[in-house]
Amino acid sequence: MIGKLLGKLIFAVSGWKISGEIPKEVEKCVAIGAPHTSNWDFIFTVSALKIYGYPAKYLIKDVFFKNPLYSWIFYWTGGIPVDRSKSNNLTGELKKMIEGNKPVYILFSPEGTRKKVTKWKSGFYHVAIDCKLPIALGFLDYKKKEAGFMKMFQPTGNKDADLVSIVECYRDVTACNPEKFSFDVLGKD
Repeated sequence: MIGKLLGKLIFAVSGWKISGEIPKEVEKCVAIGAPHTSNWDFIFTVSALKIYGYPAKYLIKDVFFKNPLYSWIFYWTGGIPVDRSKSNNLTGELKKMIEGNKPVYILFSPEGTRKKVTKWKSGFYHVAIDCKLPIALGFLDYKKKEAGFMKMFQPTGNKDADLVSIVECYRDVTACNPEKFSFDVLGKD
């Protein structure tokens, strides 16, 4: 309740609104948030998720959980700490969470950073395929001051074609820092 009120306050003060939604019958899904080019993305994303009341969890560097003065914020907002310095069974752990009885939406930032990238991280895609889940395409549009979900995407198993189709959905979305968002999601292996 407090989260929803705080989210509404942040949106009211900043002039933002939510747009679209995840269909009510979808109790479990992988969600992506793009473009991700600013620290403000976190504030608007968490605010939108609190307004919606979605049972969302998201992955974030474990360094944010090391300081007790503010680590509670990341736990409260659904953060899952990830240690990127070592190999872990993150996909397996996420799969266990998804296979549980509770509704859950796992939110990924496919860019993995606020910097410009030439290849999206594909962990979200593999989790969606492995768990047979749809992908909710979340967005932040700074020009329209809208945050939300534009559509559900059912992955086909053809990763490259699906990633190209997904990124095309963001063609008309304006990032906070547009020069940092790339439509080249496949990069060079």
